[in-house]
Amino acid sequence: MNAPIPPEQIHALQRAQRQSEVVAALRLVLPEHALLWQAEDTTPYECDGLTAYRQRPLVVALPETEAQVQAVLKACHALGVPVVARGAGTGLSGGAMPHAMGVTLSLAKFNQILKIDPVSRTAVVQAGVRNLAISEAAAPYGMYYAPDPSSQIACTIGGNVAENSGGVHCLKYGLTVHNVLKVRGYTVAGEPIEFGSEALDVPGYDLLSVFIGSEGMLAVTVEVTVRLVPKPQLARCIMASFDDVRKAGDAVAAVIAAGIIPAGLEMMDQPMTAAVEDFVHAGYDLSAAAILLCESDGTPEEVEEEIGRMSEVLRKAGATAIAVSRDEAERLRYWSGRKNAFPASGRMAPDYMCMDSTIPRKRLADILEAIQRMEKKYELKCLNVFHAGDGNLHPLILFDANDADQLHRCELFGADILETSVAMGGTVTGEHGVGVEKLNSMCVQFSAEENAQMLGVKRAFDPQGTLNPGKVIPTLNRCAEYGKMLVRGGKISHPDLPRF
Repeated sequence: MNAPIPPEQIHALQRAQRQSEVVAALRLVLPEHALLWQAEDTTPYECDGLTAYRQRPLVVALPETEAQVQAVLKACHALGVPVVARGAGTGLSGGAMPHAMGVTLSLAKFNQILKIDPVSRTAVVQAGVRNLAISEAAAPYGMYYAPDPSSQIACTIGGNVAENSGGVHCLKYGLTVHNVLKVRGYTVAGEPIEFGSEALDVPGYDLLSVFIGSEGMLAVTVEVTVRLVPKPQLARCIMASFDDVRKAGDAVAAVIAAGIIPAGLEMMDQPMTAAVEDFVHAGYDLSAAAILLCESDGTPEEVEEEIGRMSEVLRKAGATAIAVSRDEAERLRYWSGRKNAFPASGRMAPDYMCMDSTIPRKRLADILEAIQRMEKKYELKCLNVFHAGDGNLHPLILFDANDADQLHRCELFGADILETSVAMGGTVTGEHGVGVEKLNSMCVQFSAEENAQMLGVKRAFDPQGTLNPGKVIPTLNRCAEYGKMLVRGGKISHPDLPRF
């Protein structure tokens, strides 16, 4: 009697057969060099910036024209094959993690800036254009693109649209959703679709706001029209030191309460400033329990007046030292530290998991103190950097992904931060998205009915559920399973969380 075939062998055979079908279909619409399926070629696509979770894709498609994008989507739709769109892979929530039986659709070759219009102050760019490249192209016209994620030298505008990215200057200039006028792309069935307009308004529902931040679940972006803003005549940055994190948190609220909207308002705790200073030598005050970076931009007169007002508010809030950038080089040096917080943290441990929740500004000190208690609870170190002005937290939990126990404790630590943020009146994500990382936490923030409504929006665009499936919106079964592991008050009570 023949021995039964092991399940993993059955899966491997099914995967190989499916791969052959998909490769055969895509060979009809893509040149050979634009199609990858061998393990050594597809492994680089197995994760995004959240490296703790990996999955090798069945096939990677690298189209070079819109016609090829459309043809790939139509072929996959006909076969019922999942599709995951991918930009530069800098996302931090697993939003671009491949599907084991699906196609990763890379927009990397869509890297052309199609038009800069200084009169209308807009730029039309392809989805694979780097965020910073837009500002570089607009610079000769005295303009730039305002949203500036820390990964702006690498991240693409298509990914920014998917996650509704922000950056250190989003407090004054807004997130991606406030700086994009129009998005053009294709549905999962390969039908052309357009959101928004270059006009002041567009007839019908405001689907542009629905699409931005939808994490690649509704359509595939190929072209984006962005808003450009004039470069300010002058910008200066304050570095304010505090001997207590609560004073620093209260100072953030005091600045906004004074009617001041800085161009940027960032906060770092002492462990983070130490890591950054050792990496880039930004000139940070290492004796401070926390520092704030507060920037003012505009005309010289406006900047001088606002810097004076902010300095007064910060002193009254308990700042122990205030330094103001004397020239552009010093201002850029102050910001270089903040922009390099993530790579600096990467030097401190084999891996880090960057969380992304938001809380009311008045609770900044409370969440920092809570995180300090969690460090002891989970026996892991955490470095903290915040978009303090809008309450967007980026705690970086340090761990070793090769140690299963450390990874497990890191997951628990991250979930605790997110649930605590919700309990303080915040949300589980600010700009990094849900992806696979925050699926369980979505069960905490939203009811089954609310998740069902969001799923209804997805089904309107993707009835078969094959575009970036299994992410962002948790299933009822997942939430039920997760709910059994929580005690009253939303705190973790069981060590075994559902794995992604």
